[in-house]
Amino acid sequence: MILYLDLVSGIAGDMALGALVDLGVPLDWLEKKLSRILTGFSLRTQIVFPQHLRAVNLHVDVTDDTAHRHYTDIRGMINTADLPEPVRRNALTAFRKIAEAEAHIHGKDIDHVHFHEIGGIDSLVDIIGTFLALDYLGVTRVTASKIPLGSGVIDCAHGKIPVPVPATLAILKGLPVTQSDAKTEIVTPTGAAIVATLAEDFGPMPEMEISGIGYGAGKRDTGALAPNIIRMVLGKPAAEEQSYIRRDRVMEIRTNVDDTPPEILGFTMDRLMDAGALDVTFTPVVMKKNRPATRIEVICREKDLDPLAHIILTETTAIGLRYSPCDRMILQREATVLDLGRGMGKIEVKQVTGPNGRKRLAPEYDACRKKAEELKVPLWDIYERVISLGNALDSGQARLYKTNEGKS
Repeated sequence: MILYLDLVSGIAGDMALGALVDLGVPLDWLEKKLSRILTGFSLRTQIVFPQHLRAVNLHVDVTDDTAHRHYTDIRGMINTADLPEPVRRNALTAFRKIAEAEAHIHGKDIDHVHFHEIGGIDSLVDIIGTFLALDYLGVTRVTASKIPLGSGVIDCAHGKIPVPVPATLAILKGLPVTQSDAKTEIVTPTGAAIVATLAEDFGPMPEMEISGIGYGAGKRDTGALAPNIIRMVLGKPAAEEQSYIRRDRVMEIRTNVDDTPPEILGFTMDRLMDAGALDVTFTPVVMKKNRPATRIEVICREKDLDPLAHIILTETTAIGLRYSPCDRMILQREATVLDLGRGMGKIEVKQVTGPNGRKRLAPEYDACRKKAEELKVPLWDIYERVISLGNALDSGQARLYKTNEGKS
């Protein structure tokens, strides 16, 4: 499914979550999922009519939130939480973008960044809840309109600061923005992180067969002509896009290094993937003067080019790099849950659609490793079981579930 974010009056976490509830994500399901990770909150919604348009105003009622959270605390919580892998990856990416912005602004190491408003229960609910809701709806692609920004001054934990607040601007670096007539904050750091993590493209609504529309309302009086809402349009790909191949454009970053220790390369790969890289590969090559070296290649979205290049130039001995746009074709795929049978339980996999509509299952390493550790069996046993059931899809032997149905 495709989701288009129509940023009529910007985006905040509660607005995004309200629109997703309006699209059909059950509030009780969302609260139950989040309660496995967080405590001391409850969710409720209110139907409001900004400028006579019906919209959902979502409220996170916090009953107990005395914790002072650092980025490392939140990262650890997400890594150990019972979350679908796409949700975990998106949540880690979003909070890393916020942490990097705060670290730069306050001149701190990223692991020492202390979140104030953004580390509160309500912000955690907004960000993780948004990614859970997208997983529930089966969204595989997100695009957005240009990002409108407000102006003025607002109060925060550090005192009075200009709008857009510094963290929001830092997170939106490299993304298309435009000035609106709103005289207050309409894009929060939380909202900016959600858009920066999810949106593949910015511009007009893509071709699709519309299946749902959701309106989320903000709580501020923006003083703007437009109502303070976000509109989300959910749909199926247009007919010509429903083949087994999807085409898009990405960026490819390349550089060669001959004096970077392998331990540093491994750490760099982890950082690149955490920061939103689509793929990272290291290839042995021979450079001038017959020197053995490593070629670093990174595939990423255009919006992630600068942050990922910064990681390479910071973490490795590279003194330069090359980058270029690259068109690609990818098979249609969706996250699903497979019942392994034989008392082995369920596991997250990818269902890939190939030529002539043939479907197969692709094992996910992290999910397979977790299952192998749980059952105390060789990792290859789990891989073989997934592949075997994938080959039997047409016979009906494999039982598949949507990701939100796979776990009670």
